[in-house]
Amino acid sequence: MEPRENSELRLRRRAGAAIKAALRDLRVELALLNHQVGGRLALKDIDLDCLDVLAQNGPLTPSALARQVGLHPATLTGILDRLERGGWIARDRASTDRRSVSIRVLPDRNREVYSLYSGMNSALNEVCADYTPAELELITGFLQRSADAGRASVEKLGQDS
Repeated sequence: MEPRENSELRLRRRAGAAIKAALRDLRVELALLNHQVGGRLALKDIDLDCLDVLAQNGPLTPSALARQVGLHPATLTGILDRLERGGWIARDRASTDRRSVSIRVLPDRNREVYSLYSGMNSALNEVCADYTPAELELITGFLQRSADAGRASVEKLGQDS
C-alpha cells in the first residue's frame, strides 16, 4: 500500500470514529431530553416512542405499531391502554370490519408533546442555518442511511435471538 493511501485510510478511520462518537453523544442527549419530556408529561420513554411513530406514520393497527416499535403485541396492549386512559390516543374501529382497530394520536395532546421539544427544534434550526442546502442534503442522506443501518442491525439481532 502506498504511503498516501495509508494516510487517507487513517484519516478515514479517524473521521469514522469521530462520527460514531458524536452519534453516541447525540443518542445520550436525545435519551435525556426524551426522559425529561416524558417526566413532564408522566409518560414512559416507550410511550413517547409509540406516540412519535403514530404521529409520523398516521393511524396504525396495533400489530403494525408493535412491529415498528419492536414490541410484542401483548406488551403493546398495556401501553395503549395507558395512553388511551391518559387521553393521548384514540382507538377507532373500522367501519367495514368491526374487529379491525386503528390507533391515532389525539392532536391536542400531540401539540403538548411537541411544545416541550420546541427548545431543541429552535436549537437545531440555528445549527442548520450554518450549512448550505447542499450540505444539509448530504447530512440528511447520511442520517437516513445511518437509520437504515440501525433498522437492519435491529432486524438481524431479532433474527439471531
